[in-house]
Amino acid sequence: MRKWIAAAGLAYVLYGLFFYWYFFLSGDSAVPEAVKGTQADPASFMKPSELAVAEQYSNVKNFLFFIGIPLDWFLFFVLLVSGASKKIKKWMEAAVPFRFLQISGFVFVLSLITALVTLPLDWIGYQVSLDYNISTQTAASWAKDQVISFWISFPIFTLCVLVFYWLIKRHEKKWWLYAWLLTVPFSLFLFFIQPVIIDPLYNDFYPLKNKELETKILELAEEANIPADHVYEVNMSEKTNALNAYVTGIGANKRIVLWDTTLNKLDDSEILFIMGHEMGHYVMKHVYIGLAGYLLVSLAGFYIVDKLFKRTVRFTRRMFHLEGRHDLAALPLLMLLFSILSFAVTPFSNAVSRYEENQADQYGIELTENREAAVKTFQDLAVTGLSQVDPPVLVKIFRGSHPSIMERIQHAEQENASEHPASEQDADQ
Repeated sequence: MRKWIAAAGLAYVLYGLFFYWYFFLSGDSAVPEAVKGTQADPASFMKPSELAVAEQYSNVKNFLFFIGIPLDWFLFFVLLVSGASKKIKKWMEAAVPFRFLQISGFVFVLSLITALVTLPLDWIGYQVSLDYNISTQTAASWAKDQVISFWISFPIFTLCVLVFYWLIKRHEKKWWLYAWLLTVPFSLFLFFIQPVIIDPLYNDFYPLKNKELETKILELAEEANIPADHVYEVNMSEKTNALNAYVTGIGANKRIVLWDTTLNKLDDSEILFIMGHEMGHYVMKHVYIGLAGYLLVSLAGFYIVDKLFKRTVRFTRRMFHLEGRHDLAALPLLMLLFSILSFAVTPFSNAVSRYEENQADQYGIELTENREAAVKTFQDLAVTGLSQVDPPVLVKIFRGSHPSIMERIQHAEQENASEHPASEQDADQ
């Protein structure tokens, strides 16, 4: 047991050292020659001091992200190989007589251990955001959000685990298929209630106060043939200086939401471009496509996890002190497999997301007919959020749900050039 834990710990340390070297010692932040002097060149809209701070902040946040991913994996492995998972199961069996209470208690202890182990890394991330003036959130407010997140995720996770063990008992061979079928209505339900029940637990949402701006946005929505009566704003300035806007929900609960920081720091033309971008997501049905894609990928995921879970339990039964797949003590192993598989799929899901974001950018530019506002918006997003204009490759692959700021500005410039191919020639003549 000690050798396995030591080996896993050493692997985690080496992994962390690699990413420390990758972000802080080997990074090449030089701007490509083709970009220098263009609007995509960070030197054209950021001061040298701002560039240096953005580089530092991004490297720290990226490093924390990458070392945080396998921390859960290491924890689950330690719980299994040390026999702690088995002991927690026995405590639950001795404490309560009913199976569903034993499972609920086990999930609570496991969730609490996971939250406590990852809390220091989350706290460091919060402090870094404070130090770089990205976060404006008080420690009490941050702690409150952590507690809310725990009490939202815990009952959902408990329900999922209860269903899993019921299915594995009743339908051992086809549990993965029935579990996936149940995720379809459950996911739709979560998408539907998120804007009106879950999101308001963290922040206050209300109709856009600036009625003149709301009229402009609704006129833009009408031009895009989007049925809309309200645009919502949320008081994110209590927690952050970053800018954002998004589309959330499905059906009658679909909402377009603007952060109040966006309203305070961007002019109307930039806000209208952002709204055009979000309307592009609506028109091209990206929310529904994303949901459908998630469900299809999760079907394959459930099938793969079933095969891996069966084989892993068989080969590690003695090492992990497991009785079989039905054993409650095997839950950390199941979570480990799901977590690794989810991370492995991230590059694919990010690539799809980047494609959709690029489409939404193009739609927003065409709808507003204001390419300059799009470029200015991207530049302001980089300055305000201390974003790397051209992040490292691994960041683009595993964290890049949007194209980089440099890519987004270049796309805007290239499309502008393609629309006016003779302009330079005419100027020379």
